[in-house]
Amino acid sequence: MIRFTTPEDTDALLALAEATGLFEADQIKDLAQMLEQHFNSEIASPGMWLTDYNGKPVGIAHVAPERMTHGTWNLYLIAIHPAHQKQGRGTALLRYIEQMLTERGERVLLVETSGTEDFEYVRKFYHDSGYEEEARIRDFYIDGVDKVVFRKSLAGVA
Repeated sequence: MIRFTTPEDTDALLALAEATGLFEADQIKDLAQMLEQHFNSEIASPGMWLTDYNGKPVGIAHVAPERMTHGTWNLYLIAIHPAHQKQGRGTALLRYIEQMLTERGERVLLVETSGTEDFEYVRKFYHDSGYEEEARIRDFYIDGVDKVVFRKSLAGVA
């Protein structure tokens, strides 16, 4: 079941992010801060946090609009707990987001990821999901680690 994330999900989602091995300790702290701000801010966040829930949180995604654009959104985070990977959950979560944005009349979904070899399976996931590599910014994260931007038009997503 995919649903909006609740404050009660926070600890499990931080553990999930850590279990994936894709996030360093400082990134887990940043994620905790982002969730706290989302739930505790007096200013409504335009972004959405979604959880794949199977008795407990097993997946997370964060999507938000790109400022100063019309209908362009960024998928900032999508992760599935390793014990629940290779079951189609990541694809289902991504499709849920695409459908939700399409129903809202949004136009484009962007995704950024690392250009390193250990992220090849992530880039393949987006490619296999109909995303096209739109840009590569060399040495973005640190020397030798590129940022790869994928793009998908939401027109016709059903």
